[in-house]
Amino acid sequence: MVGLSLGEKHFIQGGIDQNIRSDGRKRDTYRPISVETGVIPQANGSARIRIGATEVIASVKAELGRPDALQPDQGKVAIFVDCSPVAEPMFEGRGGEELSTELSVVLQHCLLGGKSGAGAGIDLSSLIVAEGKICWDLYIDGLVISSDGNLLDALGAAIKAALSNTGIPRVQVAAGALGDEQPEVDISDEEFLQFDTSGVPVIVTLTKVGRHYIVDATSEEESQMSSAVSVSINRKGHICGLSKRGSAGLDPSVISDMISVARHISEQLINKLDSEISAAEAGEDEM
Repeated sequence: MVGLSLGEKHFIQGGIDQNIRSDGRKRDTYRPISVETGVIPQANGSARIRIGATEVIASVKAELGRPDALQPDQGKVAIFVDCSPVAEPMFEGRGGEELSTELSVVLQHCLLGGKSGAGAGIDLSSLIVAEGKICWDLYIDGLVISSDGNLLDALGAAIKAALSNTGIPRVQVAAGALGDEQPEVDISDEEFLQFDTSGVPVIVTLTKVGRHYIVDATSEEESQMSSAVSVSINRKGHICGLSKRGSAGLDPSVISDMISVARHISEQLINKLDSEISAAEAGEDEM
């Protein structure tokens, strides 16, 4: 929890009212964003994202599994977040566990849509190897290294970058398996399929402080918020998920306006991430 004096609170809220935040940004501007890929060699894909002083890592591990009986044409994705006590003393013990669970659930909803997979930003059908019998299970782990606000957007960006870095081994399925028999498979050690991230959304969180809402709130700004709305939006401008935090209610017209603003900002964020990911991948290839 960020402890601020009354003067500091007035300074933060006054700056937001005048569209000049305490770090010089406007209300709709992100802090500097940097991306590193391939930071965990043992994973199928990984990335580190820094947004200002917030730093997170995401890794992807792919394992062969069996599709659910009710969704035989889809693979599975599970998202877990760990909030390190090193990042923030309040993450020690129960506080960190509750936030980790909250972030995991919201990320699952924003990236994977409903239980049926409708609205999913990740194409689960692309993970099928043999329908009803073999699929890829993706285990996505997020780790908070340093926390200065806007963790959800940072984790969403890190997952998108890690998936861009993910290679799925090519699998040959032997013919001849009958009924429920599991077919034999040959997993290549040399050929990998690049994961398609064209539909993976970014998450844009709009935080309401006083009469205005801002993007990429710092911890100090978040301590003054009345509510926040996180919208996951893909490259086509389609909404994949929406989540609200905070006790204050929001008028439907305000939410509609926030979604419109989030759509506009998502285009800039996607372009920025694409550029940073491409640069990171090029640097990785040169090593």
